[in-house]
Amino acid sequence: MTKGYWIGRVDVEDIDRYMKYVAANAAPFAKFGARFLVRAGQFECREGTSRSRNVVIEFPSYAAALACYDSPQYQAAKALRDPVSTGDVVIIEGYNG
Repeated sequence: MTKGYWIGRVDVEDIDRYMKYVAANAAPFAKFGARFLVRAGQFECREGTSRSRNVVIEFPSYAAALACYDSPQYQAAKALRDPVSTGDVVIIEGYNG
């Protein structure tokens, strides 16, 4: 089974309110087997554009990655994020070579 990934880039306007989103997303991420591979670490943008925070989240399958995003629990967390940030999220199937 091919793993699934979220690749997220976000600019945060209100970090205190954004942290409520971070707390709220923990339950759906646990439910769907998410594991952070990258979480807002140091980076350099060598080409193109960037945002201030970057994340890569691994899921046990592409289907689990999609199901997590579409779940009522994650959508409730996302509703906390939307008013205080601007971002991009790509859900992508892993490569098994």
